[in-house]
Amino acid sequence: MDTQSTALVATNAPQTGRARIQPGWPVPLVSNVVANCELGCILDLHHISNNAWNITWNRKRFHGLVMRIREPRTTALMFGSGRMVIVGAKSESDSRLAGRKFARIIQKMGYQVKFDNFKIQNIVASCDVGFPIRVEGIAAKYHHFAILERELFPGLVYHLINPKVTILIFAGGKIVLTGAKTRDQMYEAFSLIYPHLYGV
Repeated sequence: MDTQSTALVATNAPQTGRARIQPGWPVPLVSNVVANCELGCILDLHHISNNAWNITWNRKRFHGLVMRIREPRTTALMFGSGRMVIVGAKSESDSRLAGRKFARIIQKMGYQVKFDNFKIQNIVASCDVGFPIRVEGIAAKYHHFAILERELFPGLVYHLINPKVTILIFAGGKIVLTGAKTRDQMYEAFSLIYPHLYGV
């Protein structure tokens, strides 16, 4: 089993709500948390781009400003309206911490910043289940929820309805979960799909 993409096999698995990962199952690791918030003021992106470090701004290609910090290693997309999107965090707490750090940088430039309406929009996680997966069998059995178009994408795309999570399943055994708003939703999605990955 790939220890780089998979946590230690579950012993005392997360069991919050309906999310139940059984002992012996791999546990998905969070690789990216996407969140947004409001800074509560209008931002002069030209002014910010000229007065801050680690800034990328090309208004011909993208109307937002890109700012990066090293700790936690994250990227912020800032818009003139005061909206900010934080990407790249490895946990929800790191995402919030990064958001506050970005807000503080802007505040030091003289803007009347607030840190409002912070919300997690997407949690991306992945793992290696440790065995090959017959994606064709899953696509045939669950054709109402699964899409397999190898000429467009090498993996199977499985759309869960509840929780609303998209799962990318690869024949080699790698699983990627995206779209969860909470870690509990992500664990629940994995616990629902994992029993269907073998014996199909």
